[in-house]
Amino acid sequence: MKFGIVVFPGSNCDRDVAYVTRDILNQPTRMVWHQDTDISDIDVIILPGGFSYGDYLRCGAIARFSPVMSSVIAHAQQGKFVLGICNGFQVLTEAGLLLGALIKNRDLHFICDRVPLKVERNDLLWTQGYQSDENIVLPVAHGEGRFYADESTLAQLEDNNQVVFRYRENPNGSLRDIAGICNRDGNVLGMMPHPERAADAMLGSTDGLKLFGGLLEKVLVGV
Repeated sequence: MKFGIVVFPGSNCDRDVAYVTRDILNQPTRMVWHQDTDISDIDVIILPGGFSYGDYLRCGAIARFSPVMSSVIAHAQQGKFVLGICNGFQVLTEAGLLLGALIKNRDLHFICDRVPLKVERNDLLWTQGYQSDENIVLPVAHGEGRFYADESTLAQLEDNNQVVFRYRENPNGSLRDIAGICNRDGNVLGMMPHPERAADAMLGSTDGLKLFGGLLEKVLVGV
């Protein structure tokens, strides 16, 4: 399985993700510069955390227009896998691949901490390594991570079972305690917490590794 990690000007978690996919999971990994448009060799595209284009305008609003994003959208529409982490989640909402928006945290402070989460769904290829309702802990690092949507959109997310992770202790005021969502088909996942920062036992936690490893295991065995 080949992973592609998009690098925007201002991305700063791209090498962290590559450490997981390439060095821990031993999978081919390509860094994809944001001006590249050919990602036909990639199975899983990851939009990493950081401050794409310095977070000018809204977070992710400029990155959404990078040349690579047309290919990312086509990749998703073909049913292939896309993961957006933190700033990558913001880019996915700006690009219309996921519903809702990420706005300034409730207390207007940047939050850097580890937070408890509940796994709402373990029937996705992304989350099949977790137990249903499992409690995990992942790091967060964001200033604009508060998930927001109107009531109609929130109802749609709930009705279609698109909420994948919820905060056990809401750090930023996200509506419905939403920490991560997927599209209706389940191949596109966006989340504010950083699974790649909880993927090495030497660093104290492997709660995030299950996200990558579960997807890999499911696909490789052809289930």
